[in-house]
Amino acid sequence: MLKKFTLFIWCALFASVVWAQETAPVNGVDDPRPGLYAFTHATIYTDYQTVLEDATLLIKDGRVVQAGTNVSIPKGAIVRDLKGKFIYPSFIDPYSSYGLPDVKRGPGFNWNAPEQINSNIEGAYNANEAIKSDYQAFAEFHIDGKSAEALRKEGFGAVVSLRKDGIARGTSVAVTLATNNDNEVVIRDEAAAYYSLSRGTSSQYFPISVMGSVALLRQTHFDAKWYREQKPGFYDITLERLNSTRTLPQVFETSNWQDALRAGTVGKEFGIRYILRGSGEEYQRIGDIKALGYEFILPVEFPKAMDVSDPLEALDITLEQLKHWELAPTNPAALHKAGIAFSFTKDGLAPGADFMGNIRKAIGQGLPESEALKALTYTPARMMGLLDDVGTLNKGKLANFIITDGNVMADGSQIYENWVQGIPYVISDMEQRDIAGDYNLKVGAESYNLQVSGKPGKQEAKIIVNDSTSIKVSIAGDDELINLSFNPDASKEQSDVVRLSGYISGKNWKGKGQDSKGIWLDWSATWKEPEAKEEADDASAKADEGKEEGKPEEEEKPVPGKVTYPLMAYGFEEMPKQETILIKNATVWTNEAEGIIQGADVLIRNGKIAAVGKNLSAGDARVIDGTGKHVTCGIIDEHSHIALSSVNDVATNSSLVRMSDAVNPEDLDIYRQLAGGVTAAQLLHGSANPIGGQSAIVKLRWGASPEQMLIKGADPFIKFALGENVKRSRSAISIRYPQTRMGVEQVYVDAFTLMFGSC
Repeated sequence: MLKKFTLFIWCALFASVVWAQETAPVNGVDDPRPGLYAFTHATIYTDYQTVLEDATLLIKDGRVVQAGTNVSIPKGAIVRDLKGKFIYPSFIDPYSSYGLPDVKRGPGFNWNAPEQINSNIEGAYNANEAIKSDYQAFAEFHIDGKSAEALRKEGFGAVVSLRKDGIARGTSVAVTLATNNDNEVVIRDEAAAYYSLSRGTSSQYFPISVMGSVALLRQTHFDAKWYREQKPGFYDITLERLNSTRTLPQVFETSNWQDALRAGTVGKEFGIRYILRGSGEEYQRIGDIKALGYEFILPVEFPKAMDVSDPLEALDITLEQLKHWELAPTNPAALHKAGIAFSFTKDGLAPGADFMGNIRKAIGQGLPESEALKALTYTPARMMGLLDDVGTLNKGKLANFIITDGNVMADGSQIYENWVQGIPYVISDMEQRDIAGDYNLKVGAESYNLQVSGKPGKQEAKIIVNDSTSIKVSIAGDDELINLSFNPDASKEQSDVVRLSGYISGKNWKGKGQDSKGIWLDWSATWKEPEAKEEADDASAKADEGKEEGKPEEEEKPVPGKVTYPLMAYGFEEMPKQETILIKNATVWTNEAEGIIQGADVLIRNGKIAAVGKNLSAGDARVIDGTGKHVTCGIIDEHSHIALSSVNDVATNSSLVRMSDAVNPEDLDIYRQLAGGVTAAQLLHGSANPIGGQSAIVKLRWGASPEQMLIKGADPFIKFALGENVKRSRSAISIRYPQTRMGVEQVYVDAFTLMFGSC
């Protein structure tokens, strides 16, 4: 009865809050009672690092009034005794699409379809559909009750919602997960501006590659700068909005660690300090990631163990996949150890995935619990500029908090209630009786050893037959009533069950029931006092015999493998370092006037050839015996398409594309080319169009970063192409210019005329 009465009171108060919209008419009796609550005797985390024991949280009208150990409770407050319970700030997801319509995916670019040259969006918008800086999430936001309930069950009280579509994505809206009405849940109408390297729903033919996406983003920033400085006569809604949101947090979504470095290149060029929505791969290049100086929003989507039941299919599983499965949970700890600030997001998790379970995996891999709590509360609020309202339980903040049975980071912890803007949402009834323990169950003339385990709301029961056999018991009920059913003999039909109905009196139960034949009988369950620990202590003492006194045995934890560079077959645990090397008595092909020198020495110092001759010496050198071997210059591949994440874009003139934005140091072909003697290459755009992209001249440094592969100071080159590839006349449905070889020539004439005419 107490539980029902409490629920009635909450519903009445909740109703008064729901209909409290300032500008809406009141259809009925107005109830202006303030939501004044005092939660006493709780362990309160006012933030991720401040813990108050036996403390009180006082809230009024959806805001925190005070949290402390010496709080004066005003007259009229509803007092809740939370002795033994914990209070935390509700979690915040800074990268969500909650409350926004699903993005309708378009057909995208199709090689076998006519190209879409121009944007199909009507109005004074940007010429490229992938640039959507004009989008404002708050204009489409609407409360989604079902999704809000699911998020609250996991501890969330607020989210930042964006539309994940395009290279420039517009702005997000910050909202709470209350479900009263749209007008009252918005915390910030424009929280941040968003970018990515994904074209999204755009079906225009440019860009179709990663380097094309980088080029379009760079060009858009140049256009925005020009637009800020241009004279009247041209208006672009998209550029206008991009310029107006420059002061907001700038968030960049990445799909791998290389995207993070690409974002860093753009950010450095335009003076933008991004917050990166990470990929979960940051641990693979933590040094390069730290050098960016950015903060991260981390997903906790960890790979599932591979199915190796089929031995043939198991052969297709790569070392890279296995290493990432093993090391992905170490990613948050790696960023923490490197001093990189981050928050967590549910984004990317499959439906039904265990978000908090994955957080606990990260804690098990070295992430401190306080840092995990910080990443769920304080940091996302600070990143998004929301600390005035959420992230802590300091005075004046929104009353967004969860009530738990203990440490929220502990395995098996339970959230009882999630209060959002001072509105209670019950997740699990904290008043539910704990009936765990051992019982002597007597049903008629039969006696059983009944064992109940688990926490209230999640308790299970079984009858212990012997050390190896037990019978599952179905158990249900509430604080006053209890129902049990079980099959006393597993060898009989499932329908031959004993069904018991009764009530709880103190720690014991009793009632009426029917046996498997339908005969009515009395039953009871008498709680058994826990046995003395003497036997357990004796067993523990024997187990400790032979161990060094004062040093208890520590449980061994599995040590994750090492990160290799790259994280795949043939990777280095440590990158090779420059050494002083002396190659002795080799046949040296100088490619100079000296020609081929027999029995010569080559001294290498600081990465360069210091001397070639005979009888060379260097006390600090590592000596390699070159007897019977030849030393030649490394082979230079002048026209290569290896070590690239993408090779072609298809705009008629894609000279703005840089192959350096697509350098992929994890291409296995680097390893293979090195084995064949190739040490440097010019990485060129493909031949899909008359004017391709700017080339990248690299040294094939296996395991290095893209930046480390680029040869500093190398002369710039660009790809031009002739022939059948560059025109689309082979496709009967193509509409892209040029269609003939004469048109290809005209493309060059136009481009060079424009270039030199503007100089």
